[in-house]
Amino acid sequence: MACSLIQHKRINTTLAKAKALRVFVEPILTKAKTDSTHSRRVVFSYLQNKEIVTELFRDIAPKIAERNGGYTRIIRTGYRLGDNAEMCMIELVDFNEIYNTDRTKKTTRRSRRGGSGAGKEIPNVEVSTDSVAEAVVSTDAPVAEEVSVVEEAPVVEETPVVEEAAIVEETPVVEDSSSAEETPAADDSTDEETKEA
Repeated sequence: MACSLIQHKRINTTLAKAKALRVFVEPILTKAKTDSTHSRRVVFSYLQNKEIVTELFRDIAPKIAERNGGYTRIIRTGYRLGDNAEMCMIELVDFNEIYNTDRTKKTTRRSRRGGSGAGKEIPNVEVSTDSVAEAVVSTDAPVAEEVSVVEEAPVVEETPVVEEAAIVEETPVVEDSSSAEETPAADDSTDEETKEA
């Protein structure tokens, strides 16, 4: 199983076998980080396969050179249908492109004194006190346009309210004109009576 893990970089097996394989393979991978004749002979005594040993020292060892341990990952995949054994996938950590993002690790140390931040200057930011709308407009952000529209909206709403009040006042005038229209209707009836006569 160790040879097939090194050859294929990931294998599916039961959880118990994967945990036993991890205990067996990780010291071999640690020994493979130093490329010497002695370490090659020690690894060959465990694996008993020349092609796998050369692949281990040529492909895998350079990738795990900076890692201090934890070369394998076990991911549980569920239960086997026949005997309900818990299945998993064991893989080499550095050969998975999904989880591996090649993050560089910071090696700086922080002191308790805080002297490194004393030389930094904080940039001065000027804030106008005239109004919030001017500050928002000066930032040229898309939100500024929305804020200006909201501020203009009440002014637009007040104008139609004033016009509606004027229309309500003119309504009695319209009723007066309708009574004037009724008078010609009375004249029409008199005209009809004269026509009949």
